[in-house]
Amino acid sequence: MTAGAPSPSTAEAHEHSHADVSGGWLRAAVFGAMDGLVTNTALVAGVGGGGASSRAIVLSGVASLVAGAISMSLGEYTSVKTQNEQLDLEVEKERRELARNPDGELAELTELLRSQGVDDRLARKVAVQLSRDPETALRLHVVAELGLNPEDKPSPRVAAVSSFLTFGIGALVPLLPFLLGSTLLWVALLCGGVGLFAAGAISARFTPRAWWFAGLRQLLFGAAAAGITYLVGSVIGVAVS
Repeated sequence: MTAGAPSPSTAEAHEHSHADVSGGWLRAAVFGAMDGLVTNTALVAGVGGGGASSRAIVLSGVASLVAGAISMSLGEYTSVKTQNEQLDLEVEKERRELARNPDGELAELTELLRSQGVDDRLARKVAVQLSRDPETALRLHVVAELGLNPEDKPSPRVAAVSSFLTFGIGALVPLLPFLLGSTLLWVALLCGGVGLFAAGAISARFTPRAWWFAGLRQLLFGAAAAGITYLVGSVIGVAVS
């Protein structure tokens, strides 16, 4: 070993962390912010395209912000809670199977280790050793068969709060010019566009995508929604005038 070089045990024991990929706060935050931005940018475009006053745009935008934030948070809570309850149900099903058919589950765990490249004899030995602890065996079977760790479930409350806050922040962005006294629709849409690009660029921090690509993609999606809604609002505004 070269002098000064770290030992294998030291090199392998370094600490590192990973981003939240279990469907907790990060997914809810990104989804909430994007949905808030797209929803209210499109709403401002549609209501403004129909010829509504600044006061009507602010009123409808604030109503959309409140209703959307509540809807998003309740939806996130319910979906994450349901996912966790379904996982709990599957864990109990696997627990009963381990108690009812331990030999079959041992053979299944052995085959799982073989499929990962472990030699046959060693796979059997490791499976037997792991199966001595029922909870360890249960966790391994659940992760292998469901792709989810029962000890790493996302929090429904965290997802709900994250979604509520980020939707509200995103939905507020295109309303800011009107709240600050502007009466120009294009200023509000420009503000929404900047927010969409920024949100997309920030979300790229958690993905392998380039920040500019993610930003332009989100801007394109939002522009399409706003453009279609503006046309619909213009047609309805002409029809009812």
